[in-house]
Amino acid sequence: MQNPVPWLNPSIDGTTTQLDIAAGSLLQAAVILVVALVLNWIVRRALDRLCARYDFEPAFAIGARRVLGILIYTAAFLAIMQMFGVSGAVLWGTLTGFIAVAAIAFFAAWSVLSNIFCALLILTTRPFRLNDQVELLENGEKPGLKGRVIDISFVHTTLQETSEDGSDTVLQIPNSQFFQKITRRWR
Repeated sequence: MQNPVPWLNPSIDGTTTQLDIAAGSLLQAAVILVVALVLNWIVRRALDRLCARYDFEPAFAIGARRVLGILIYTAAFLAIMQMFGVSGAVLWGTLTGFIAVAAIAFFAAWSVLSNIFCALLILTTRPFRLNDQVELLENGEKPGLKGRVIDISFVHTTLQETSEDGSDTVLQIPNSQFFQKITRRWR
């Protein structure tokens, strides 16, 4: 009776088994990865020396390191995928398809995503907090929307506005407005 998993059978006649081929492929992939790591290290060192010698800005060095690192690791990834039998055309088609769908979805939900991102910025940078009195100014001369912060959600910030007659109203301002206009804050 023959084993149902043939690649687990060691070869008696000395021929290469599928397990040997898989182990060799994994070893080759590891070698490609190590070469990419060493190449990236060498490129970083050379770039640091070049920037120090010619007095380039630190921002240039950081950007160049990132771009070159992405190129090196992308090339290593493509080489490993090619070694395992995945063609570059299939990878490119898949990548461009995902990018196209993501771009369409991002464009369709731009204002919502912008407000969510601005909410995260409000919560991390803390330009104002709950119960702070804030005012959004159109420009330096005109008064704007003003009230006490009673809620900060992912889409909008809620202000409680008290008018001269003592009545309260609630304003819901999109979070992106706090980064597009001048904000005045009282504590």
